[in-house]
Amino acid sequence: MAGHSKWANIKHRKGAQDAKRAKLWTKILKEITVAARSGGGDENANPRLRTAIIDARSKNVPNDTITRAVKKGTGELESVSYEELSYEGYGPGGVALLLEVLTDNKVRTVSEVRHLLSKHGGNLGENGSVSWNFTRRGMIRINAGELDEEEVMLEALEAGAEDFSAEDGIFVVTTEPSSFNDVHEALGAAYTIEDAGIEQVPGTTVELDLDTARKFMKLYDLLEDHDDIQKVWSNFEISDEVMAQLEE
Repeated sequence: MAGHSKWANIKHRKGAQDAKRAKLWTKILKEITVAARSGGGDENANPRLRTAIIDARSKNVPNDTITRAVKKGTGELESVSYEELSYEGYGPGGVALLLEVLTDNKVRTVSEVRHLLSKHGGNLGENGSVSWNFTRRGMIRINAGELDEEEVMLEALEAGAEDFSAEDGIFVVTTEPSSFNDVHEALGAAYTIEDAGIEQVPGTTVELDLDTARKFMKLYDLLEDHDDIQKVWSNFEISDEVMAQLEE
């Protein structure tokens, strides 16, 4: 494979997120609250809520904390009202950025996002400027270990998976968003799931040289760290050589 694998890129980003557990938990709990508000507090009848709870449990968020977030969404506990937005733009090297936002102040958020992008070699784009290149997919990553690849693949496909691949000691299971929860439940009962969620998967990617990668990753970190930005999706690709230099 020519570029650095998507899973390796994700692991690199995930390591930075795990070092900021409190902020990560806050974003997950915000999503749970909004999901419960929009579709009700029963996770079995609310796929979005169920997906958010799966994410929370994978990040070791305590069950009582999850329950409080659900109750805030259903109105049983007082909560801030958030607006759901998405912003599109570009980073250094023309890399696409798709930002999922939950905010209680749209004017403040768009101003801060525009400032971050312009300060670090990017710019805010119009709606549709980059989203055309992304497709929502459920992604489930299983620790391959000593598992039989064909056996896991057959089980994934039987459970309703759309695609299956192997990279960097990880089995990657792709699903339609609508079947993600069912496939996750089926595989989670038998295997160790490293990471799972609904992602925006790019159709084409942009490979970055070392200088551009340094600039882009600085912006990426700042966007991920922003309180109102829930998810940062991009189509960057980094070679093994460049990644090694970044991590020095």
